[in-house]
Amino acid sequence: MTKEQLQSLLESLTLEEKVGQLVQCNAGQFIKNQMEITGPEGEMLPAEDLNRVMGSVLTFEDASQAKALQEKHLAADPKKIPLLLMLDVIHGLRTTYPIPLAIGCSFDDSLMAECADMARKESAACGVHVTFNPMVDTARDGRWGRIMETNSEEPLINSRMGAAVVRATQGEDLGNPENVACCVKHYAAYGAGEAGRDYNGVELSERILRETYLPAYKACLDAGARLVMPSFNSLNGVPSVANKWLMNKVLREEWGFGGVVISDYDAVGELVTHGVAEDLKDAARLAMEAGCDIDMVKNAYYLHLADLVREGAVSEEALDRAVFRVLSLKNELGLFENPLRGADEEKEKALYLCPAHREIARRAAEESAVLLKNDGILPLPRTARRLALIGPFAETQHLVGFWSRPGAWKDAVTLPEGIRALAPDTELLIETGCSAAIGDTDESGIMKAVAAARAAEAVILALGEKEDDSGEGRSRAELTLPGMQLELARRVIEANPHTVVVLFNGRPLALTKLEKIAPAILEMWYPGTEAGNAAARLLFGEANPCGKLSVSLPRSVGQLPMSYSRMNTGRPKPGPDSQAFPFSSCYLDTPNLPLYSFGYGLSYTDFAYSSLTLDRETLEKGGSLTVTVTVANRGQAAGKEAVQLYMRDLKASVVRPVQQLIDYKKVFLAPGETARVTFTVTEPQLRFWNFDCEFVSEPGTFALSTGFADHLILTKTFEFL
Repeated sequence: MTKEQLQSLLESLTLEEKVGQLVQCNAGQFIKNQMEITGPEGEMLPAEDLNRVMGSVLTFEDASQAKALQEKHLAADPKKIPLLLMLDVIHGLRTTYPIPLAIGCSFDDSLMAECADMARKESAACGVHVTFNPMVDTARDGRWGRIMETNSEEPLINSRMGAAVVRATQGEDLGNPENVACCVKHYAAYGAGEAGRDYNGVELSERILRETYLPAYKACLDAGARLVMPSFNSLNGVPSVANKWLMNKVLREEWGFGGVVISDYDAVGELVTHGVAEDLKDAARLAMEAGCDIDMVKNAYYLHLADLVREGAVSEEALDRAVFRVLSLKNELGLFENPLRGADEEKEKALYLCPAHREIARRAAEESAVLLKNDGILPLPRTARRLALIGPFAETQHLVGFWSRPGAWKDAVTLPEGIRALAPDTELLIETGCSAAIGDTDESGIMKAVAAARAAEAVILALGEKEDDSGEGRSRAELTLPGMQLELARRVIEANPHTVVVLFNGRPLALTKLEKIAPAILEMWYPGTEAGNAAARLLFGEANPCGKLSVSLPRSVGQLPMSYSRMNTGRPKPGPDSQAFPFSSCYLDTPNLPLYSFGYGLSYTDFAYSSLTLDRETLEKGGSLTVTVTVANRGQAAGKEAVQLYMRDLKASVVRPVQQLIDYKKVFLAPGETARVTFTVTEPQLRFWNFDCEFVSEPGTFALSTGFADHLILTKTFEFL
């Protein structure tokens, strides 16, 4: 349709039909399915009435359901306006790749794009028009369950990987039925909730909000994301879905976003619970005034928006603008010409779990794993005659993580399957030992696990969190291994010191006690469909670990929230290894630094850095300087290294971070190979938000370093004039 035709269609709609375009319902109200919902249902209104006017649905299962929903709606809608079909496709549809926090550890934007492209193909065949992805909430508190859904504590990684997802998912032509529109979420600062509790309020200065939490959303919009989802939380006292400053001033006016804004699940109705709306009708008014176009599930718009327009509380011009944005998105997707776009049962069968997609998922799982510790245990010999596989994750398929399709775990490759495929002559002694359930004190299985450990040449100890203990609504006050897992580890390692711990979890855990006793620790996160194959290849050296932590691993929960890019103080602790001193910024009972710092990760080979050079000693506005560092593989195995470039502003008008990642590149080096890795630094990378919330760069001295957070090496300085 042309713009004029869309306008004509809009003008032909009744008030109720206009409102209907802003109503989103659960597909389960119209067709039976097994999809999980993440909040309370709205008022159960007659499905026939909703079906006639609603503009979109979410949570359907497959192409056949997508077609049935669309056809049923079009048969009832007198104006024949097709539905938007939306779904959460966070880390794969049927072929799942590692959770976003894990992919962040790859430090590889192209790998993120490859995974998103795979998900795009499967989603389009399923009939998905809009995916609620990427989620780019910067998060620095592992108590928050949804940290598994973002890439990093660092805005730069979230920005680059989020933009990569948008470009790979939407493609160059959104009208192509194989492309899917992206909804970036959750705007804004959802990851900064008080005490790490989901849905909790956020209080932030505008300067920190702009510097740390807003950049990733902006990067995704600059990449072309067509939709934005406001966050559940209140921001400085006002829930995001009703926050006019956030939605109108920043999003619409400053950033020029002209796409669709859709509330999160029941977020409009929750304005009443927040205490900023008198009732559901008042909530609908507040959300519309803040520029929220679509009301997800609660039916606040369906029940009250037409009356608000008739009463003059909401202008019909504002309603028309919102409806036109929705119609424009449907038009850009080509839905008026092809309402069933993309949905194809045969393509689903061909794409789901196909060899090419499994290969991508496996490689992503391998490159997202982080080797935290290795006292000569890894890699394991493939000639081992007998291995013990112990722990609550020793045989389970529940290795894909939250935000997977119902039953996706059934497609996951288990550890025994992966090991047997790679080392078929190795006997496996498998014991669960204990559960991973929070609060479980049953240790009756530990004795059998210890016996298996004693009888084996080496032990693979599979520990972690249950799949549904991290994710939305899954906040934790303690970040140690749940249940009796630490006791299991202690006794198994005593019985057989040749033990490697493999971790499956969705958040940064406090591993202080485990680190003291475990000879080797491999952090796998939730690896997805190819979990067992990826783990086996890493354990036996067929793949070389190359992941670097995208989030700091704390020593204890008392350090949270924490970030590697912390600000200095007037009384810093004298040194990371010094004793606590009460008149400095430190703890009396634990070091300041995390157990494992951001950017850390071991390999089966040895990478050496040398010769950091700058091509000039000064930088002017509009200019650039070239940074080069030499990296050599001095070990016996080929491997990939994520080379990280950090900056420190040595004097500024406001306190600046002690270290800030400004770029990263991943390189592959064969044994004995050397590479010169080059970065370009320009003035925009020096900018920050000053006290008056101006985005500025200031003259002065800057330091550039390589290494990883808290362990920087090869520093050089330059002057910005």
